[in-house]
Amino acid sequence: MQDISERILKYIADHGEVDTLDLAAVFGEDHQKIVGGVKSIEATGELIHSVPSTRKAWKLTAEGREILEHGSHEANVFKAVPLGGIPQSELMKYGGKNPKAGFSKAMSNGWIYIDKSGGAPLVRRKVDTIEDEVGAHVKAIAGGNESSVPDAVKNEYKKRKILEESVTKSFVLSKGPEFATTLKKLETDLTVEMLASGLWKDLKFKAYNFDALGAPPGRGQLHPLMKVRTEFRQIFLEMGFSEMPTNNYVESGFWNFDALYVPQQHPARDQQDTFFVSHPKMSDKFPLPLVEAVRDSHERGIDGSIGYRYDWKLDEARKNVLRTHTTGVSARMLYKISHQPGGFKPIKYFSIDKVFRNETLDATHLAEFHQVEGVVADYGITLGDLIGTFNAFFNKLGITELEYKPTFNPYTEPSMEIFCFHPGLQRWIEVGNSGVFRPELILPLGVPKGVNVIAWGLSLERPTMIKYGLNNIRDLIGPKVDLKMVQDNPICRMNC
Repeated sequence: MQDISERILKYIADHGEVDTLDLAAVFGEDHQKIVGGVKSIEATGELIHSVPSTRKAWKLTAEGREILEHGSHEANVFKAVPLGGIPQSELMKYGGKNPKAGFSKAMSNGWIYIDKSGGAPLVRRKVDTIEDEVGAHVKAIAGGNESSVPDAVKNEYKKRKILEESVTKSFVLSKGPEFATTLKKLETDLTVEMLASGLWKDLKFKAYNFDALGAPPGRGQLHPLMKVRTEFRQIFLEMGFSEMPTNNYVESGFWNFDALYVPQQHPARDQQDTFFVSHPKMSDKFPLPLVEAVRDSHERGIDGSIGYRYDWKLDEARKNVLRTHTTGVSARMLYKISHQPGGFKPIKYFSIDKVFRNETLDATHLAEFHQVEGVVADYGITLGDLIGTFNAFFNKLGITELEYKPTFNPYTEPSMEIFCFHPGLQRWIEVGNSGVFRPELILPLGVPKGVNVIAWGLSLERPTMIKYGLNNIRDLIGPKVDLKMVQDNPICRMNC
């Protein structure tokens, strides 16, 4: 069977100029296939001339097809009016698919009128018979005889959504200066043999397309979570915070719990909530003087507190865990700055890194996620400063729907949870926890009396879900993530 391109060339040789739309009808082929053949011919040289052309045609809409089958709306309304008349409300029930439009047109055509002479108004026929001109025009257009319908009438039907105009682009083909009925393959490579033998002089080469794009190189893509993390980090730096080192995923129970005044019997220290490390199972990487101060704080209390009144065990504090939060890093930093030469100086620190919880996976929970940690230590700061910090931070993210709810934490008093409204889930979701560090926590670390410490731990994943319109956290991170989403998503611009 001949190639479509050679069939086109042979037809032009036999019949001369031809439109591709007519050629598609002659060949019984789809018009796009004919156009593809034309493009193949043009790629081999100037065998043909092709001049762009357009052809307009009218076709019936869904309403037009309804009229074709059942008649025009005005004709149907006229037929529904009995000789004795009918109330307009009753007529609307029996006047076809679109009785309102039909009634209006039948009235303007003078086919019907409203008789108010006998009390209740009735719709009556004004003429005995009608000619359904609209129905006749629709049948003519459906039969391919659209030229019999005046252009003004067709435009009127277009306004009534009975017809729609379609424009088809085509090409008018004729012979070119290099016309032939067969295609000669163009060479794509110039070889050493061609040059040595002189064969290249008799060959035709495919033109080099300097505008063509090369194959895109494989490259890495920033995950949406990393884009938002970068934005978070930039906002904290603009607010005057310094970044804390958070390069240890494995933490001792001492720094993860005990130094934060979490009792050793607390449910968070059970295997149902925490991942314990089997090797190395124990750690001694904490200052011994601090151990005694923490022990006293737990057993007997400090600064008027009575403590938890239990026997604190060092072995429990030595157990290694996958850190459940980065607040242990904040405790380390407070201990460090409180024992630096020159004494305590006010600080503002933040960190963004992974933490691990033995959680059941669902739409808003993961076993491995990021915590945005913040801590501010200074004389005289209060819960109001904490709320003001949150408002400033989230406003820079473009998140203004915030709610604060009182809660209990072992290491902060007062404490509060932070909620953001998720438009996709249509509910408030918790994005963090916060509060003012208790004296039982900060005094053993060496923080001077009179200094208050406000701190928080925010989620990175949940604000990212809000910014990217994701309803399920497993669509953002995990084995089921759509990599195309990662590649195609734009950089998350915060409304700063």
